[in-house]
Amino acid sequence: MSRYLRPDRVCIQWLLVTVCRLLTGIRATWLAPPLPHQPTIYYANHSSHLDGLVIWASLPPEIRRRVHPVAAADYWLKTPLRRYLASSIFNAVLVERHGKSRDDAPRDPLEPLAGALERGESLIFFPEGTRGDGETPGEFKSGLYHLAQRCPTAVLTPVWLENLNRVLPKGSRLVVPVICRATFGESVAHPDEDETKKDFLLRARTALENLSS
Repeated sequence: MSRYLRPDRVCIQWLLVTVCRLLTGIRATWLAPPLPHQPTIYYANHSSHLDGLVIWASLPPEIRRRVHPVAAADYWLKTPLRRYLASSIFNAVLVERHGKSRDDAPRDPLEPLAGALERGESLIFFPEGTRGDGETPGEFKSGLYHLAQRCPTAVLTPVWLENLNRVLPKGSRLVVPVICRATFGESVAHPDEDETKKDFLLRARTALENLSS
């Protein structure tokens, strides 16, 4: 049986999608049609632990099955429940935030991300690297630039999340039902040989921020 069709995974995914939609009233808007057979990096502003779930729940089912949220290993490996959700339900790609494995051996944190894209799968990615206020995206880290260079066939799709900082504010465990929106923008061009990392990251960040207007 395919790992994507395991009964426990399908049932819990359906439950999480249903609860997510009830709590957030999420409304997804696509400014360009999704490409279900093209590896895609859905990159978004980050203000809540619910951000990845909301993007994942907003995707069509045929795409959702092959999309991996990118998440911090130190957080999602901390308890058995988190490990189960990350590995068995969301099929997340876990990265070490400090570039080291759990045994302190140096490693390339982008290797598992690039591997997923090279297999034709997709990622949910937060290029700020940490949660912000949800109103203005912070400075992008270099990961998006390096992934775009390593995986030139991946589509770069900005996703603006609105009101997620109000549903589950930073530092709070109380979920407040609020109508939220996810706007999926048109794809962003990969960096060319004449574009610097700084210029590309600014262009990608501007494309994301423009979706908020």
